[in-house]
Amino acid sequence: TSTHHGAGDPAWRTALSGAQILFVAFGATVLVPLLTGLNPSLALLGAGIGTLVFQLCTRREVPIYLGSSFAFIGPVIYSVQTWGMPATLGALASASFFYYVAAGLVKWRGVGFIHRLLPPVVIGPVVMVIGLGLAQVAVNMATGKAGDAQVVPYGTALAVAAVSLLATMLTAIRAKGLLKLVPILVGVLVGYLVSLAIGIVDFTKVTQAAWLAVPDFGKPEFNLAAILFMIPVAIAPIVEHVGGILAISSV
Repeated sequence: TSTHHGAGDPAWRTALSGAQILFVAFGATVLVPLLTGLNPSLALLGAGIGTLVFQLCTRREVPIYLGSSFAFIGPVIYSVQTWGMPATLGALASASFFYYVAAGLVKWRGVGFIHRLLPPVVIGPVVMVIGLGLAQVAVNMATGKAGDAQVVPYGTALAVAAVSLLATMLTAIRAKGLLKLVPILVGVLVGYLVSLAIGIVDFTKVTQAAWLAVPDFGKPEFNLAAILFMIPVAIAPIVEHVGGILAISSV
């Protein structure tokens, strides 16, 4: 997505590039709670409110979306097993406070402070390690697993994944004009239509869901051990966030 659109840039083009980031961001935002046992509805609500507040504060000058960080997947799973869900929610709330401290330091010392503390040679590997750590999750999903359960038959899932990947790659390499900008959207669409055609999409939960509902809010408990465990994890998303902002700024 881009920040400013010229007078000759029609709204549908903006909407189409926005739709791609919506699908990419939606998948990532929902994946984290699904893997950790948190509530996907609350993750989406938090991401939506957080992004709107961010856009308001930055006067829509930074075209970025705030969603779930993959860096928290492993620590949250461990924390839930060790201290339980309420203590984990309290620890996550405490970790979020750490962001305010980091933001305050940037406000006080300037962004050069972050550059000195976290140069590109640090930021690059951290973002790569987070991505590589998720490779196993991607393999499981491509082979039809959700957690340890085999939800879609192995061969079927692999075939759909291959078709989606092929559609994305061909669009990125061969497409002309606007289509070249939305390869992921094309991959999602093709994969979904194939899934629909072979009957592995289940609409039961969609038909049963209410149009409007208040999500179940968790009840956090503040456990010092869980808090001290979770706070250092917040450093990785700060690195991700700074890396994202720097990349978008340079573009």
